[in-house]
Amino acid sequence: MRAVVLATRNPGKIAELSTLLEGFHLEVKGLDAFPEIGEVPETGDTFHANALEKATIVAALTGLVAVADDSGLEVDALDGAPGVYSARYAGAKAGDAANNAKLLQALAQVPPGRRSARFRCVMTAAAPGGATLTAEGAWEGEIALALTGEGGFGYDPLFFDPALGRTAAQLSREEKNGVSHRGKALRALLAGWPGFWKRAGLE
Repeated sequence: MRAVVLATRNPGKIAELSTLLEGFHLEVKGLDAFPEIGEVPETGDTFHANALEKATIVAALTGLVAVADDSGLEVDALDGAPGVYSARYAGAKAGDAANNAKLLQALAQVPPGRRSARFRCVMTAAAPGGATLTAEGAWEGEIALALTGEGGFGYDPLFFDPALGRTAAQLSREEKNGVSHRGKALRALLAGWPGFWKRAGLE
């Protein structure tokens, strides 16, 4: 069975991506399976640059195909912030609670109807030999006035999908994967999966 390393230690991301990869007969590992690998840098100023950097580094260190995503929240009223800094919006060591609190504070004077936002994801697969494949996806919505829902992670309790009438944190994992930026990016990535493995010489 082929093994794929997800270049993250985020348990929420690992759970979502593992579910989406079911049916492809892959052994899915997270970075926790490789404790010798330290923190993987994110030095780029775009989602694409960070995803490519993480995937290529992890593929080289593990000798396995690595899949990395860089994703974040873009809020129109904040000129696209927090963007690539979504995970560390409230500081380098900030957690979800602090990031959500800062976002609510930043939008305190922005009324409903002007709180449009989107989750954006760029996902890259990299093989040890250098072959890469990149895809992306976006999920349009708006920022709610208060935290709602117990599921998901990150900004999910604040990200409201008008079409569904619920926040991302109120969706089941299956519902979220069906509409999310990460689900869309992975499905686009997998559409090019056979060609990628062929180019990588790993058929």
